[in-house]
Amino acid sequence: MRDSLSCFGENGVQVADTSCSSSTVSKASQNLVSCTYQCKLVGKSCFITVSWSKNLMGHCLSVEIDDLSLKCLCKVDVKPTLFFKRKGLKCIDVNSLKIYIYWDLSVAKFGQGPEPLEGFYVGVVCKGEMVLVVGDLKKEALKKSGAIPSLFNSMFVSKKEHLFGKKVYGSKAQFSDNGQIHNLTIECDEYGVDDPCLIVRLDSKPVMKVRHLRWKFRGNQTILVDGLPVEIFWDVHNWLFGTTLGNAVFMFQTCLSAEKLWTGETFLDTSERQWSCSQSFKESKVPGLGFCLTLYAWKND
Repeated sequence: MRDSLSCFGENGVQVADTSCSSSTVSKASQNLVSCTYQCKLVGKSCFITVSWSKNLMGHCLSVEIDDLSLKCLCKVDVKPTLFFKRKGLKCIDVNSLKIYIYWDLSVAKFGQGPEPLEGFYVGVVCKGEMVLVVGDLKKEALKKSGAIPSLFNSMFVSKKEHLFGKKVYGSKAQFSDNGQIHNLTIECDEYGVDDPCLIVRLDSKPVMKVRHLRWKFRGNQTILVDGLPVEIFWDVHNWLFGTTLGNAVFMFQTCLSAEKLWTGETFLDTSERQWSCSQSFKESKVPGLGFCLTLYAWKND
């Protein structure tokens, strides 16, 4: 049942229940950021994914709740339309359990990407408990919902983002709770050179360099960030050998212990171990594997 909507404005949203079927990602349609949190829902662990996307009509919001096997329990979309409600509430039933989704984007400020920078909240409430709240207006979310904070702190376990560029792709990365937010850039110039090179920088400082990329189009390497081992996986096969619509995939996974930091390794060489993007991202949601940032880099024409 759809909520009745009123008002008129630029970035409209419409609330509707949707199925959890997956769709093919296309360069023309995707400008997406998805953040996944491990939470407690009625004493049971679950994953809640908050996704932000952007198209010509405006900004969209999606909230999806999965169990530990990554089976979708429910999903709610907030889509742009001429008639919109920038703040609202949606109640959904999951196995005879009522879950409430609250959102307020009425004063949200957006940058170039689809994810709001400030002035917003998205909250998930069950049995009077705020299971998850995202945004800088947490007090307002608690006041609006009348809920109490959860006894279990949510854990930010993964972020997935689509990037667009020609040679340089930029994002921001925070590899630990309350850790430093780093400017992350990926550079690759594979056209017009016989030996393309891949460079990853944090705050303008090179932390990884891969030479002979046509031979090492897939691989992984471990670096140290803020004293924390972070393993970088990359797959640039589609950039080098695929179609013009192909994307490269990069995954930054915090390691469980410093033992994974390879002894004597420099930033100028890599391991040739191949990896599966889909399996690695699925494993990144498993409790205890640390935080995972997955970047899909699309080339602009």
